[in-house]
Amino acid sequence: MTRREFIRQLGSMAAISWPVSARAQQPVKMLRVGTVSGQPRSTTFWLAFEQRMAELGYDEGKNYVFDHLQAQSLEEFETGYRDVAARKPDIILASGAEVGLKAALAATATIPIVMVAIDYDPLVRGYVPSLARPTGRVTGLFFQQLELTVKRVQLLKYAFPDVQAATVFWDRIAADQWEVARSAGATLGLRLTGIEFRDQPYDYDKALAQVAPDYRQAILVMSSPFFFKDRGRLADFALRNRIKSMFVFREWAEAGGLLSYGPSVRGMYRRAAEYVDRIARGAQPTDLPIEQSTKFELVVNLKTAKAIGTDVPSVLLALADDVIE
Repeated sequence: MTRREFIRQLGSMAAISWPVSARAQQPVKMLRVGTVSGQPRSTTFWLAFEQRMAELGYDEGKNYVFDHLQAQSLEEFETGYRDVAARKPDIILASGAEVGLKAALAATATIPIVMVAIDYDPLVRGYVPSLARPTGRVTGLFFQQLELTVKRVQLLKYAFPDVQAATVFWDRIAADQWEVARSAGATLGLRLTGIEFRDQPYDYDKALAQVAPDYRQAILVMSSPFFFKDRGRLADFALRNRIKSMFVFREWAEAGGLLSYGPSVRGMYRRAAEYVDRIARGAQPTDLPIEQSTKFELVVNLKTAKAIGTDVPSVLLALADDVIE
């Protein structure tokens, strides 16, 4: 199977883009942007956002202020966005899980919102009536997380056809993903058992102890801000237990996970900065079509494969966008 055939089977998503205007004209007023995130400001994708803002002419402290509040739990998103709205930002960024957009909408009825929807479909959930021409004050980016969940199950089975059973880690945010993964596993002849995590910090070793030995061959970790925050712990957990692992974003593979497949989250946040810039320069959210990710990265950590004593098929290595050695 060629790379082109493989990617065509996995599918693609349409994107809508706009030309980047000349940047000779610098922003003329102090722009205030606010957000609440489950991740610290030092996380790679927030650094990518800030880098792109700087490239677009925004110098923090001079013509730009970025209010970033970190939420340690789902409940903190609501209070966090109320705090952000009280600071009277020009634009709010609602990124990650659905709880973020819901809390942002509840906190203000007037401030434009740029979303980076990671764990939900804003069209299906009714937050926007159209992707091509959103009404109201919400625009931004998203990707079809549920479709990619199916593809991750397919990739795991494709890479390791001898694996007959695996464990899925999920939490409240990822409940839809777990249901889709279970259905995909049944279709592929891959038996899946799900472990739901509720109380933080998540105890991965305790969860594994609940799983029958047959299901310890591999784990699939669903997308959630709390799993993302624990990506280093999860990679170490899989390595210590010599378990094959499939994750969502390349950051997991960079942390030591075996496989990841998903869009470039850094690229999405760079793109979000461009939405912020357009609105800051006078565009209305209704002028900016909601964009779906079109590029998906398959990352293989060959160093991890060697450490857990597993061989990665050469055909998968040939298909990979990046191989970490």
